[in-house]
Amino acid sequence: MRPLIALLLSSSFVFAELPDPDVITAAMKKAVTYAHTHLAREGGYASTYDKEGKIGEVEHGKSATITSIQPHGTTTMGMAMLKAYQATGDGVFLSAAKDAAKSLLKCQLATGGWDSAFDFDPEKAKNYHLRSDLDAGDKEPGKRRNSSTLDDNKTESALLFLLEMTHEPACKDDAELKRCTKFAFDALLAAQSPIGAWPQQFTGPADPTAPVLKASYPETWSRTFPAVKYTGFYTLNDNNLEQIAKVLFRAYELEKDERYLTAMKKLGEFFLLAQMPEPQPVWAQQYDRDMHPVWARKFEPPSVTGFESIGAMEVLHRLWVLTGDDKYLKPIPPALAWFERSKLPDGTHARFYELHTNKPLFFVKDTYVLTYDDSNMPTHYSFKTSQQSSLDLFKKQLAKGREELQTNHVGPQTPKDWASRAKAAVSKAKKAAASLDSEGRWLKNDEIDAGEFVKNMNAMTNYVEARKKSAE
Repeated sequence: MRPLIALLLSSSFVFAELPDPDVITAAMKKAVTYAHTHLAREGGYASTYDKEGKIGEVEHGKSATITSIQPHGTTTMGMAMLKAYQATGDGVFLSAAKDAAKSLLKCQLATGGWDSAFDFDPEKAKNYHLRSDLDAGDKEPGKRRNSSTLDDNKTESALLFLLEMTHEPACKDDAELKRCTKFAFDALLAAQSPIGAWPQQFTGPADPTAPVLKASYPETWSRTFPAVKYTGFYTLNDNNLEQIAKVLFRAYELEKDERYLTAMKKLGEFFLLAQMPEPQPVWAQQYDRDMHPVWARKFEPPSVTGFESIGAMEVLHRLWVLTGDDKYLKPIPPALAWFERSKLPDGTHARFYELHTNKPLFFVKDTYVLTYDDSNMPTHYSFKTSQQSSLDLFKKQLAKGREELQTNHVGPQTPKDWASRAKAAVSKAKKAAASLDSEGRWLKNDEIDAGEFVKNMNAMTNYVEARKKSAE
């Protein structure tokens, strides 16, 4: 029997009671020590590894030297390590978190953000135009990769992690960390369009001449994929703008810099403008400069969306909580009414609804012909989504007053509150500790998985933090 599990199951450890935080912390240290010494490449992490931790894999490749910026990888593993340090004060976690941050600084693009992945092989690293190149006077990217991407929470998750690191007292003297984080935020704010949105990718400041228009239906739209470059469109896809909002909210919370509040309000104005007119008062995945819904990839047509529209409402609601301005609430009732009348027969929602008609849109497997028929869909994408639990949770939040929501955001305040949180966290923490193998790995499908690391580390950290503060 593995030593940690033996301890957890021993007669001296009463499972019905709360576990000893030292036992859970020991499991956390074992996991981080293994990751830091066996998996890290220049401090960063891939999304998955082979069982021996020798070859890393990201969404579009694998190598012995590759790291991922897209969660789960460097950004979210680094954040989990930082949270572990803040909960325990143990330097093992801080050292690993610092190295993860340094990894991001090394692969920061000259445009301020990050690509989806970075390979630290010296020859492959030459394919990127980095901030360090810019510092050295190398200003022309040429054919090197230099587009900062906001897709799939890449630049956003890097920014959030680095932001938290800059505000960690143990990093207060790290001038390079602060300089590079500021460089990234300056670039992000500069890329915000006059209408308040961001494109999927940016390579510099937004066009100041871009119009500010209300969303509307195009006169016509092609039912066949036009294969146009979509990375410059205002993009809600995969909740890109919601992730940016989270970063801005946290930056404003920590720094009280009015630039972040201004950017948040400007983003709120975009969501107000981007709500489509009746009979579909929700949002599209992406808009062109004329604020018409448009194609992105071959399976993302001009439409309104039953997925990203929830994120739009959540951002508007949070802006109301922050500012008290009721204008942010006005789009929500008609949007919720649309969700209710747009349910599919099985209670789910389509990812896409046809403009004007509100008919659910799907694609034919292999051919990607646009259709109303859902009998032969591609399997790599969620063309139907179960949104009821998210909608129910949002409605509960909507029913609460601002003061209650602001109090809830602050979190537990008394030892009794923390003790309650510890009891709620105990099951996941025990499961995380017990599932750690003898090497210090969490395996999924016989691979080392960054998502499993983040999930399990956060579960144990939440428990240890709550136990510690319940005793204070």
